[in-house]
Amino acid sequence: MDRITAMQVFVSVVDSGSQSAAAEQLDLSRPVVSRYLAELEEWAGARLLHRTTRKLSLTAAGAEMLPRCRQMLELTTDMKNAVAIPEDAPQGLLRITVSTSFGQAQLAAAVADYVKKYPGVTVDMLLLDRVVNLVEERIDLAIRVSKELDPNLIARRLTVCRSVVCAAPAYLREHGRPTQPEQLALHNCLTHAYYGSVWLLERGDEPVNVAVKGNISANDATSLVQATLAGAGVALLPTFLVAPLIRSGQLQALLPEYHPQEFGVFGVYASRKHMPATLRTMLDFLAERYTDEPDWDQAI
Repeated sequence: MDRITAMQVFVSVVDSGSQSAAAEQLDLSRPVVSRYLAELEEWAGARLLHRTTRKLSLTAAGAEMLPRCRQMLELTTDMKNAVAIPEDAPQGLLRITVSTSFGQAQLAAAVADYVKKYPGVTVDMLLLDRVVNLVEERIDLAIRVSKELDPNLIARRLTVCRSVVCAAPAYLREHGRPTQPEQLALHNCLTHAYYGSVWLLERGDEPVNVAVKGNISANDATSLVQATLAGAGVALLPTFLVAPLIRSGQLQALLPEYHPQEFGVFGVYASRKHMPATLRTMLDFLAERYTDEPDWDQAI
């Protein structure tokens, strides 16, 4: 027996004054209404209504049951409303592409918090270390770390990407600590395919371009972090990856007066027309989460 429906029938019969009126109100047949009342009485173990040809009246048990049924129905409605998803809430699939390093270090946790807030959304993350054609590959949102973006795409700046020149203590004990940019030429520098073999540093408004070389290169910053931790050399790495390692002392920041060139972290999408709620709310969520002073840059 559906006890909630049976209680609803019981209350409706009492309020409307007859089984026929309750049946019409609830869009049920009269036999179904009678069956629900009988099943509720059987479950309660007592007769709830006096039935005559002229009217219905509550028994003593029915008088006890009626306010409790009303309370239970109100509680059921409250529970449904508490978990109901608003009609305009974002729902459906959102496909996001992001670099492996940023996706693993930052975006995965953000996406987990987003879907807790919007449980109607399913997020498909593609961690790729290449530029993706959003239209051809049916991508809703690309998270890109860049200085320059394709002018044919629409971008929203989410936060800043800073980097730091760093090395493991073991490497510095063996090879010494560079104190000037030109001294990097004497060190084994681990390079990223995106930055190449020229590191762009700034001291105030003065740009300093440093040519570096080394025996390890990779197209993934996470791999360079592991090589740097192993003492393989000096690396230029994003703070969203290495800030915790610098705070813990596993890596040491070098050349504090020289700051690597900053990049923007952008949410890139193909069109503003008919922007789905999933995309709009994800962009808002990430911009609010990261800000221009992201948590990962604090205290380094």
